[in-house]
Amino acid sequence: MTELSQIRNFSIVAHIDHGKSTLADRLIQSTGTVQDREMKEQLLDSMDIERERGITIKAQTVRIDYRAADGQDYVLNLIDTPGHVDFAYEVSRSMKAVEGSLLVVDASQGVEAQTLANVYQAIEADHEIVPVLNKIDLPAAEPERVKEQIEDVIGIDASDAVEISAKTGLGIGDVLEAIVTRLPAPKGNADAPLKAMLVDSWYDAYLGVVVLVRVMDGVLKKSDRIRMMQTGAVYPVDRVGVFKPGMLPVDRLGPGELGFLTASIKQVRDTRVGDTITHEKKGAETPLPGFQPAQPVVFCGLFPVDSAEFEDLRDAIEKLALNDASFSYEMETSAALGFGFRCGFLGLLHLEVIRDRLEREYGIDLITTAPSVIYHVYKTDGTMIEMHNPADMPEAVHVDRIEEPRIKATILVPDDYLGDVLKLCQDRRGIQLDLTYAGSRAMVVYDLPLNEVVFDFYDRLKSVTKGYASFDYQMIGYAQDQLVKMQILVNDEPVDALSVMVHRARAEARGRVMCAKLKELIPQHMFKIPIQAAIGGRIIARETISALRKDVTAKCYGGDVTRKKKLLEKQKAGKKKMRQFGRVEIPQSAFINALKMDE
Repeated sequence: MTELSQIRNFSIVAHIDHGKSTLADRLIQSTGTVQDREMKEQLLDSMDIERERGITIKAQTVRIDYRAADGQDYVLNLIDTPGHVDFAYEVSRSMKAVEGSLLVVDASQGVEAQTLANVYQAIEADHEIVPVLNKIDLPAAEPERVKEQIEDVIGIDASDAVEISAKTGLGIGDVLEAIVTRLPAPKGNADAPLKAMLVDSWYDAYLGVVVLVRVMDGVLKKSDRIRMMQTGAVYPVDRVGVFKPGMLPVDRLGPGELGFLTASIKQVRDTRVGDTITHEKKGAETPLPGFQPAQPVVFCGLFPVDSAEFEDLRDAIEKLALNDASFSYEMETSAALGFGFRCGFLGLLHLEVIRDRLEREYGIDLITTAPSVIYHVYKTDGTMIEMHNPADMPEAVHVDRIEEPRIKATILVPDDYLGDVLKLCQDRRGIQLDLTYAGSRAMVVYDLPLNEVVFDFYDRLKSVTKGYASFDYQMIGYAQDQLVKMQILVNDEPVDALSVMVHRARAEARGRVMCAKLKELIPQHMFKIPIQAAIGGRIIARETISALRKDVTAKCYGGDVTRKKKLLEKQKAGKKKMRQFGRVEIPQSAFINALKMDE
C-alpha cells in the first residue's frame, strides 16, 4: 500500500481534439510505464471505432510510477476522459474519483464550448485545476492570448500555465512536476470500514464483470467478502489489481488508490455505477454520495432490414448493453418494419456509435427510425404519461397539454458568423438568454427545444459557421408548447414508422417536404397512390403518384370514338377496383431517406 502523501489522482479534460489522449500517451511513455516497443498512438483508446473516428468514448485509467525532482517516488493515477458532449456523463463520473484535473487547451484555438462544460464539472467536484497549453509548437499558437482567454472566460489563474507540445514531447517533464507539486494528495483512513466507489464496469469474456473502483477509506484485499450498498448483493473478491495499462494483480488496494476488482459477477447490470462497495461484515454505515445515473434523451427504433435477423439483433443489443450502462432498450413492433427495439441514447453521436458497432461488430443491417425525445403528455383526467414514440400518442380529445424537453445550449462562434447562428437558433424556436464576447468570439446562450436539436442541428451549425463554432448543451426541464402529431397516410393507410411530433406552426411545411420526398421514393404501381400528411382528421399536404398505364386504345384504328371511350372506361374501373384491394409496397430505402430532414 502506498502512503497517501505519495499518491496523485487526476483526470485530463479538454474540448474535442485538443490533445488529451496524446498527452496521456506522452506521460505513459516518458515515465517508462510502457516499453517503447509496445507503445502506439492513442494507447488508451481501445475500441476500433475510437481509433477510427479519433475520439475517446470510454474514460480509461492507468497507473504511472514517477520519481520526482526531489527524489521522492510518487504513484500517479490518470483518467483520460472523452471530450464530446454526448459522453459528458463519463467525464462527471471520472471527476468524482479524482482530486485534480489537467485542463488542456489548444494554444492556437483557445477556449471552446466543451472546455467550459468540462471545467465547470471539475470546479463542481472541488478539483484543483492545472491549465496546460498544448500544441505550442504550431506556427499559429498564441499562448499569451489564450492565457488571457482562460482567465476571462473561465476565471481561473493561467499565469503559470504549463506550455507543452504533446506530439513532440516538449514540456512533459514540467507537467509531471506540476501534477506532483500543485495537485493535492487524496484523503482517507486505512483503519476505517471499507468504502470504495464503483466508477465503471465492463464485461470481460474470461473474468466476468471487471469493476473499476476508487477506495476512499479502508483496505480492499483478495478473498474479502464485499457488499454492494445499493443492491445489497454479496460477492467474494477473486482478484484486485491496477492498470498499467494492462491488468496487473496486487495484494491490496488502500485509501486513495484506483484499481479494479473481479468477483465472479455475471452481469454488468448488477454493478450500478456510483454504488458504494463495503465489507459484508463490519461494513460502512452510510454510502458515499453517488452520481446521477445517465438519462437517455434521444430515442429511436432499430429494426433489422431482414426480419430473419431479429434474434441476432437481440443478442447483439444485449451484449452491447453489458458494456454500456447508459444505453437502454425495449422491444417494439411496427406494421411497416416488423419486430425491432426502441432504444434510448445520450445524444446523436452516441446513437451513431451504437449503430456503427451493431453493424460492424455483429454484421447486422439496420433501419433506424426518426430520432425522437420523451414528451410529457398530460391527459384530461389529470394523469401524465411519458411518450417515447409518436405512434403511442393518445386520442387528441383526451389530451390536455403536451410538454417537451428544453435544453440550455452554449455556442462559441467567431464574430463573422454570429448572424447565421442567431438565425439558425431562431428558426429552431430558440429563446436567446445571453450574448457575451471573449475576445473576437461571441458566446451565445440559447434555450432550445431538444426536439429541434436532435435531427441535424449540429450539422447545420457546423455548415453555417464553416466548422468554427463549438456547441455544448445541458437539459433544463420541460415546457409546454403547441405540439401536434403528424401522420403520413399512403393510399389512405397510416404508416406508423413515419409519424413525427411537430410544432403546429411548422406542421404544414414539414408535411409538404415529407410528401414530396415520398413521391420520389415510392415506385409507381398499377393504380394511382395518394400520399397525405394529416393532423388528426385534417389533411395538410398531399402528393399523388400517377399510375402505370397500358395504352389500351392502341389497337383501335379509325371507327367511332365510342369504342375508345368504352375501353378507357373499362380500364378506369379496373384501376378503381385495384386501388381498393392493392397493397402499396414501400421500399426500405424510402423510410431511411424520408426521415433525413433537409432545410
